[in-house]
Amino acid sequence: MGSLGFVGALAQAQQINVICSVQAEWCNMISTVYAKTTGTKVNMTMKGSGEALAQIIAEKQNPKTDVWFGGTGDPHLQAAEQNLTQEYKSPMMKDLQPWALQQAAQSNYRTVGIYTGPLGFGYNPNLLKKKGAPVPKAWKDLLNPVYKGDIQVANPASSGTAYTMVATLVQLMGEDQAFDFMKKLHQNISQYTRSGTGPIKAVARGETAVSISFVHDGPGEKSKGFPVETITPAEGTGAEIGSVSIIKGARNLNEAQKFVDWALTPSAQEMAAAAKQYQLPSNKNAKVDPNVPDFKKIKFINYNYAKYGNSEERKRLIARWEKEINSIPKQ
Repeated sequence: MGSLGFVGALAQAQQINVICSVQAEWCNMISTVYAKTTGTKVNMTMKGSGEALAQIIAEKQNPKTDVWFGGTGDPHLQAAEQNLTQEYKSPMMKDLQPWALQQAAQSNYRTVGIYTGPLGFGYNPNLLKKKGAPVPKAWKDLLNPVYKGDIQVANPASSGTAYTMVATLVQLMGEDQAFDFMKKLHQNISQYTRSGTGPIKAVARGETAVSISFVHDGPGEKSKGFPVETITPAEGTGAEIGSVSIIKGARNLNEAQKFVDWALTPSAQEMAAAAKQYQLPSNKNAKVDPNVPDFKKIKFINYNYAKYGNSEERKRLIARWEKEINSIPKQ
């Protein structure tokens, strides 16, 4: 009995519960490869970063998750600030890009950057041609009535992508002007999706002409043969720092730390491109796929991750968006 009990305990110990907030293909690849190479069973749930944060808050007293992988960095910073994640300095830190280390330092090492990617627009050239509509090259272009009912973006309450858009516009234009802009934009939006990747998939499939998305989500759809192109706005844009965090009270803490070490290795980060996800990896030694957007050619705002990664600020901006934008009837 004794030895059987030991074997049972061993089998039980070798598992990890992960919430994954990147695209499904990448989540599945991570899960399969990690299980095969380490013998650790991976129990994976897929959720957008806004929904992932909500689940981690809900399970605070009795955490069922060990690691939260991927998704925009703002909600990861909020989880850190609310003491929902725990400090861990991986030995891999020495190989990471400065922006990934800045994310770690800002969170008191409760999260760390694994990739970064710019916010921009996806568009379907065939649909635009059919409508006689130009390619939108700037935020202001999205207000053109020619796009009425033909733009999709996610809902910032459930999607980190859409919250990055709100925070980017507020920093670019000033808060009141940003909300005026989003009110006008609302008239051109056909729907606010739950997940941040929904809109660009709709563009690829010809269901809408334009999306506000992370531009690294475009090439993967294009490689499947869909007509989709991406562009970043001329006035300037924000970028996400996708992050990984260990949940405070993780039942499989040792496994969680090993998983984070692995997630920061070049081979783990290169899986993104293998799953047709083209973010810029945080490990300096990871190969950068040619489909990854060239950051030198993009005009970035100086995105204030500390301020917009604060839970009160996020709550306030989302509440204002719900009240002033989402509630407006379409004309």
